[in-house]
Amino acid sequence: LSANSVMRGCLDARRTLKSLVADLRIMKVRSLLFGMLCMLALGVSLASCSDDDDDSLDDGGSKVTLPQTRVYILNEGSQGANNAGLAFYAPNKDADFISDIYKTQNNAKLGDLGQSMIKYEDEIYIAVSGSNYLTKLNAAGVELKRVSFVSDNDLSAGIRYIDAEDGYIYASFYGGAVAKINAKTLEVVDKLTGLGDNLEGVAICEDMLYVANSCTADWSTQHTDVKVIDLRTFKLKELLTVGLNPNALIEEDDKVFLISWGNYGDVGYSLQMIDPAANNKVTELGSATRMCAANDILYLVNSLTDWNTYTTVNTFFTYNIKTGQMNNASFLKDAPAELTSSTLYMLEVNENNGDIYISTSEFTTNGTIYRFKKDGTFIEKFDAGGINPNSAVFFN
Repeated sequence: LSANSVMRGCLDARRTLKSLVADLRIMKVRSLLFGMLCMLALGVSLASCSDDDDDSLDDGGSKVTLPQTRVYILNEGSQGANNAGLAFYAPNKDADFISDIYKTQNNAKLGDLGQSMIKYEDEIYIAVSGSNYLTKLNAAGVELKRVSFVSDNDLSAGIRYIDAEDGYIYASFYGGAVAKINAKTLEVVDKLTGLGDNLEGVAICEDMLYVANSCTADWSTQHTDVKVIDLRTFKLKELLTVGLNPNALIEEDDKVFLISWGNYGDVGYSLQMIDPAANNKVTELGSATRMCAANDILYLVNSLTDWNTYTTVNTFFTYNIKTGQMNNASFLKDAPAELTSSTLYMLEVNENNGDIYISTSEFTTNGTIYRFKKDGTFIEKFDAGGINPNSAVFFN
């Protein structure tokens, strides 16, 4: 062979080798892509299974069959009457209303004064202030555990409001105490005492617990402070000066909203915003008597009563937390006429679909629940099943 022929043969062999290497690289990339697609498909499948598991509620021990979509309403009852209760409502109309599902499921009364209720990790926690205990129920209202504070000297004055974070329930108490409670076992793992007098509302934001110190034990003197507790150390971090008689607290969009109750006719109700990102700056927003929040919107009502005629006028409005704008237009449409002048006891919103629930109370007879769509359209009203309906929790 000539030298040129040999050179051409080498070049052809080199080109063939490059082509084979390129083909192998393409095959490897395709194989990797195929593997990634398989992993992605598997992940979607697993996620779907996980979602299905999340939709399955714990109804262990239930005496009745319940739909997946359900609403529970806490009826506070009357002081000393041992008539607190938990009502069940099926918003999709696929089950009958049960006026006291706690009694149905547990063959017992809930107790004296159902003060507050939250849903946490698909379980229900209720603070019963008159009877002074905390109970944990599964998603069907079956009691799983309870803890009594009657014999605890630091907590014996009565539990009030609760919130939850990272596996713990935080509860305020009359007598100036806050308790840290294991959400699974209901064991009290820590306490802070000497924080004030009648502690009321609580809210958690940015690893801080905000606690309203409302008034003295005999209700004769109103306070003007909110306690801020660092949950990482469970120590008091600071005191915030707020409107007279601070009471209700909620968190939404990394802000804390507070309603101070004033001095019963002398000083009116006050709505305030606490901004943790601005060193807990307190901003006055106006006047409101009830509030709830979902999806960056604060739903508000201001009830003004003329004590000479005992007539009440209710005004409904909203506050956009993102824009900082107050919308004075009512968020309700076609509302029954009686809502403009009734005594309102509960304002709640289902953050899953935006439905709004409002209760009225006459204090001695069963309350009434009014349900509205997210756009304010009136859906229906129904008997609450008990006296003074004060809070609601929603499943699915």
